[in-house]
Amino acid sequence: MLTAGSRMRHISRFAILRSMDSRTEIDTGRIDEAVLALLWLNLDATGTAWKGFDWSAMNRLHERGLISDPVRKAKSVWLTDEGMAEAERLFFELFSPR
Repeated sequence: MLTAGSRMRHISRFAILRSMDSRTEIDTGRIDEAVLALLWLNLDATGTAWKGFDWSAMNRLHERGLISDPVRKAKSVWLTDEGMAEAERLFFELFSPR
């Protein structure tokens, strides 16, 4: 049975690519790289970034020590020194013109 929470996770996970289903393999590493790069893009003067990205990706980035714990009341996360360097590198790798 789907609860409201599980339905939201299902909808948000598959809303972008309607042809995807539970058998579709997803490269979560590449998703994490894009999320980290976009966190860098959204950094403010205090060194925090809005955390409105996929919770699974945010948790994986935290487990890797790249961001602060996303499970808290604040609407933003800190990038660690390692996370900041990796985020900047990935941003230019993924989004700058070649």
